[in-house]
Amino acid sequence: MTDVKDWVRLERRFDASIAMVWRMWTEPTLFSAWYGPKGFSVPVAEMDLEIGGTRKICMEMQTPDRTMTMWFTGVFKEISAPHRLRYTESMCDPDGNILTPQAMGMPPGTPDITEVIVDLSEDGGQTVMVMTHVGVPAGSAGEGGWSQAFEKLAETLAEA
Repeated sequence: MTDVKDWVRLERRFDASIAMVWRMWTEPTLFSAWYGPKGFSVPVAEMDLEIGGTRKICMEMQTPDRTMTMWFTGVFKEISAPHRLRYTESMCDPDGNILTPQAMGMPPGTPDITEVIVDLSEDGGQTVMVMTHVGVPAGSAGEGGWSQAFEKLAETLAEA
């Protein structure tokens, strides 16, 4: 992680406890309530929250013509509740078999495995979240998707 500017790094501040923001990332039902860009739902969120445990997520968007689904899998690399979560992420099929990004129509050079790092801290009764997605370029559609998801996260936390 020497050239952070080439990766998505987003910081958000939430009016919620660090424990609640941690739960939003680590409890499948809560994660499903906010994850993904606007217009997407999460019908599947499976998480074996332990080092080496796997996660499998399905994002889905209904359009008048069809249903678009995207599957992701990964492995938890670091779990330091409630301050740090680190996991890998790859595109996969519904059975969790990793697919190449090119097979999914992504541009050449897109890595097969990326890494998501979530750092949480408390500040003045609020939670500061810094999310870094290593392997996803800043300014990409991936960054836009994360930004929309974090807007949904803020709305979900406000309703909690």
